[in-house]
Amino acid sequence: MKYLAAPWRSAYVTGLKPEDGCVLCGIGREPEKDRENYVLHREDGFFVVLNRYPYINGHMMIVPLRHAEDFSNLDNRELNMLSRLIVKCEKALVEGMNCMGMNGGWNLGGCAGAGIEGHMHVHMLPRWSGDTNFMTTTGETRVISASLEDSYSRLKHFFNVEVT
Repeated sequence: MKYLAAPWRSAYVTGLKPEDGCVLCGIGREPEKDRENYVLHREDGFFVVLNRYPYINGHMMIVPLRHAEDFSNLDNRELNMLSRLIVKCEKALVEGMNCMGMNGGWNLGGCAGAGIEGHMHVHMLPRWSGDTNFMTTTGETRVISASLEDSYSRLKHFFNVEVT
C-alpha cells in the first residue's frame, strides 16, 4: 500500500468547522489576513480566494462578502460584478498559470457536492492537457503539482490590472 501525505487537509477531512460559523464569511471579515487566507483580490462586495483544498493548482473561488445562499439572492449589481470577476479570473489563470483550458461552476447544497453550504461561490479551475492521470482515475487520488504559495505568487499581480 502507498501513502500520500497531505496533513494540511486534516481539518477538512475530520469535519472541523470554524467556531464563528461560515468559513467564507470569516475570510470576508478579515481583510488584514488576506495573504494568510490566500485572498487574491477584493472588489465591490466580492473576494477571490484560492481554494485551500484544491482539485488542481490554481483552483480559485469567487465569493460574495454578503452571505447569499444562491444566485437568486444576488441583486443585479452583484450579478454584474460576479460576471466581471469571472472574466478577471479567467484572464489571471490563462496568463498566470498558462492553462490550456478551464473548468468553472458552482455547487448549491450538500447533495450537489457543496463543501461549504449556504454561502454561494463560483469555482474557477485551470486545466492542461494530461493533467488527469491514473492517480485520479484508478487511485482516487489527486496530485497537486504546485503549492498554494506558488499559485498565490503566480496569480496575485494579475488582479492589479483593470479588465474592461
